[in-house]
Amino acid sequence: MIRKVLLTALCVVSFGIAQAHRPFKRIVKKHSVKRPVITDTTQTEAAFYERIPLVHDILGYAKKYLSSRYRSGGSSPSGFDCSGFTRFCFSKFGITLPHSSAAQSNVGVEIEQEVAKPGDLIFFKGHSSRSSSIGHVGMIVEIVGDRIKFIHSAWNGGVRYDWLHASYYQRRYVGIRRVVHS
Repeated sequence: MIRKVLLTALCVVSFGIAQAHRPFKRIVKKHSVKRPVITDTTQTEAAFYERIPLVHDILGYAKKYLSSRYRSGGSSPSGFDCSGFTRFCFSKFGITLPHSSAAQSNVGVEIEQEVAKPGDLIFFKGHSSRSSSIGHVGMIVEIVGDRIKFIHSAWNGGVRYDWLHASYYQRRYVGIRRVVHS
């Protein structure tokens, strides 16, 4: 009989303690930070940047050098070549890239054009669309529908924006690589 009374008392006390903790859990749930659930595969540029702030920082830094002049072999604000520009921008944030567009095409992970994101590197053949080697690199800054906008240092204009859908770049397009991962 005493065992039953003690067992019942123990259950009541345990149940009371468990109930006492429940309101605290509810308070925590009410005040916890809710993370957005992305159900659609098409994300806005802002949503992507919220997930990877480093990409936002790199692209913001790159935009500061718009209109900087082109200089063969250049890798400083006094003049950039294409790979010198991407290398300069990424190095500011602790990501080391080689100083050659062909060598940069071996860094990171290959990405299909349909899943490209801002911050990915985009590669092209050199001046000749018949060439089989990579000779140019840029950095994707925006994707609008199926159009890709990138920033790069071009021999005929320095650091500027261009679009992949322009025929000059379409004929020379080789691929995309991701060097910043979520």
